[in-house]
Amino acid sequence: MENEINQGNIIPMPRIGDKAPSFKAVTTQGEINFPEDYKDSWVILFSHPADFTPVCTSEFMTFASQEEKFNQAGCKLVGLSIDGLYSHIAWLRTIKEKIEYKGMKDVEVKFPLIEDITMEVANKYGMVQPGESSTKAVRAVFFIDPKGVIRAIIYYPLSLGRNFDELYRALIAMQVADKFSIATPADWHPGDDVIVPTAGSCGVAKERMDNQTDINCYDWFFCTKKISKEDIEKGLSSK
Repeated sequence: MENEINQGNIIPMPRIGDKAPSFKAVTTQGEINFPEDYKDSWVILFSHPADFTPVCTSEFMTFASQEEKFNQAGCKLVGLSIDGLYSHIAWLRTIKEKIEYKGMKDVEVKFPLIEDITMEVANKYGMVQPGESSTKAVRAVFFIDPKGVIRAIIYYPLSLGRNFDELYRALIAMQVADKFSIATPADWHPGDDVIVPTAGSCGVAKERMDNQTDINCYDWFFCTKKISKEDIEKGLSSK
């Protein structure tokens, strides 16, 4: 975001629906130009407080172990912390060579990990929150769509490791919503009923139920229908 608040040089945190702030950075996989290098793909940009810390280690092992699953869903992963490149490299080597956790071992992190010792990127994305820490990034997660638009943001405190099943569920739910022009209810998983656009009136809801047997209307504002896992997989694979 370009507009900077003149109170202590605070940059406003980007919001859902904003274009993802652009930056160039050095990473463990070379230089990147973000988000331009990721156009036509979803991307999860996430921060962690520091290298060589236990919660972050468990998270990186989990993300690395699930990277192929995210890639198959058309989503790239990009990590960040306020550490230097050599620290990143040493930490990731230690993870691969020494750490075994929950059956994961010899884990190689192949996605880029951004060097951000100047805190430029972390500040652009509101990852540094002084109430939690002024020298470490919180556990922020930004879901950015193929058009470079921020679609969802999740923040976790330093002490709380992320739920990676939920991150994947959120990604698929947003993709399904885009593809099928629907919404997803609480605790939705592929194969569950989805929310169809609001009927608008009781009469329209009744007409829907009469004409479309696959739609179930509980009231004029609450209608659902079934989309099978197979149809979801077919629809997303054709996007």
